[in-house]
Amino acid sequence: MSAVAQSPALSDKIARLYTALGTIAAEHAPAALSSSLAVEDMVITDAILRNGYFIDIFTLDTGRLHAQTLDVLARVRSRYGYAIRVYAPDPEAVTRYVDQFGIDAFYDSVELRQRCCHIRKVEPLARALAGKSAWVTGMRRAQSVTRRELPEREYDGQYRLWKFNPLAGWSEAEVWQYIRQLDVPYNPLQDQGYRSIGCAPCTRATAAGEDLRAGRWWWEDPENPENKECGLHKRPAVAPLSPQRKAS
Repeated sequence: MSAVAQSPALSDKIARLYTALGTIAAEHAPAALSSSLAVEDMVITDAILRNGYFIDIFTLDTGRLHAQTLDVLARVRSRYGYAIRVYAPDPEAVTRYVDQFGIDAFYDSVELRQRCCHIRKVEPLARALAGKSAWVTGMRRAQSVTRRELPEREYDGQYRLWKFNPLAGWSEAEVWQYIRQLDVPYNPLQDQGYRSIGCAPCTRATAAGEDLRAGRWWWEDPENPENKECGLHKRPAVAPLSPQRKAS
């Protein structure tokens, strides 16, 4: 790992990441990484495939992603010989939404935006996680105020599985150091100021000094940061009942 790390702190984090993923694969199978194809998820993708861990990797193709985002799928296949599994929204649900509200109705209200997110992201996620025992994400505490207390491990009561956030304590600089030094494929939009990338019509580049997720749903009230989530990561998660506490 000395070829990756330039500091003892990052070297330790890389070692912990690899150990955590190995433990998840061994003790919580079947496990899956939900990848947005952002740099954080590409760090975990590289760690999984570099070490041969049996953790599935999937992404959600909402039907509104940038072409550059979708191109990452081909780059992963070329680099690692691995095809990331793709889940798409129910086309009938998309059609009903568009017919009733319009294709870009999410600009009109938070409710309509969240409804669109549910159709294009939340429902496909539920299908992707069905039958899984563990869910791995690339979330970090420093990404937004709503993630400041993010644990590395939590139980998700909604999907009834363990959820692991192995990069929770990583900085943005540490993520990029891993990406650059191991030449990990990533979305080129991230070199153009897109520090957080979602659907094309819902994402813009951020200016210097702006919050990392300021480019997501930028037209919504910035005083309500909880709106900067799409519903994929509802919190707080809850601990599972121990055998002694199970309801009779």
